Amino acid sequence: MSDFPAPTRIKVKDIELSVHLAGPGDGQPLLLAHGWPELAYSWKNQIDVLARAGYRVIAPDLRGFGASDCPAGTEHYAVDEMVGDFTGLLDALGHEKAVFVGHDWGGILVWHAAMLAPERVQGVIGVNTPHLPRPSVPPTETFKNIGGEDHYVLRFQEDGYAERRFEGQEDKFFAFVFGAPPEVADIESLYPDITHLVKQFENFKGRKEEHAVVGPEDRKIYAEAYAKTGFAPGFGLYRNFDANWQRMGGVDHRLSLPCLMVAADKDFMLPAKLCSWMPALCKDVEINILEDCGHWTMWQQPDQLNAHMLEWLERRFPA
Repeated sequence: MSDFPAPTRIKVKDIELSVHLAGPGDGQPLLLAHGWPELAYSWKNQIDVLARAGYRVIAPDLRGFGASDCPAGTEHYAVDEMVGDFTGLLDALGHEKAVFVGHDWGGILVWHAAMLAPERVQGVIGVNTPHLPRPSVPPTETFKNIGGEDHYVLRFQEDGYAERRFEGQEDKFFAFVFGAPPEVADIESLYPDITHLVKQFENFKGRKEEHAVVGPEDRKIYAEAYAKTGFAPGFGLYRNFDANWQRMGGVDHRLSLPCLMVAADKDFMLPAKLCSWMPALCKDVEINILEDCGHWTMWQQPDQLNAHMLEWLERRFPA
């Protein structure tokens, strides 16, 4: 693994973001957005590869995460605020547009950026997170139908509930969350229990290192960061699920810009079958599904992910 670039604090609107920059300043900009419970550090195995290929890599800790500011109040983590951070960051760095790359919640946000700020988004790469149509009911209703009251998204809605169980046990939490994907032929058979992350964590007794996809030295980076910020700010994303759904009513979800989707066949959080929606929404999309890969694609199959990203980028957005 290469050294991770040092952070730069950049003022965006009324907050400061901690941003990791790499690659030539005049290279094609790539904005990398991480998910939960992650950091810009999650792109460690991609940044140097992309920078060496000539791309200008921009990888922020999202607001509420890591060394970026963590404003208090759920309203500060609504989709317009998050997308505004991306466009504000491009403004601060002097870039009119960029290719947006997102994993997990970062994926949700970059697809929304393509809808809400299309003039700033040249193309989108979704890692595990597909572009989906707006559902007919609020997302929390869907999650309840999938996993019941103990679905982690519903538990994250409750102020203090998950925080009390995670905080102070950061080392244990990241050993738990960065586990290898389940070795079963039919992931569907694991529902609804597999969605009960808070309850699973309470029963977690540890795991052998060979069953973790992120090693102890890298997990320590996450644990130390979350010990400082707590988990509450990041839950702001989840607590805006329904508000964001309301906000996106009437917004055209069809995209004409170039899109790349890299899914994983063992991701129970974001099953690869969800990609089946994308050809109906994305006029110009290429879909790749990694085999024997779970949710933490950037760590579990970095070389395969990098190869798919670079092959597409070099064709569509040369450095």
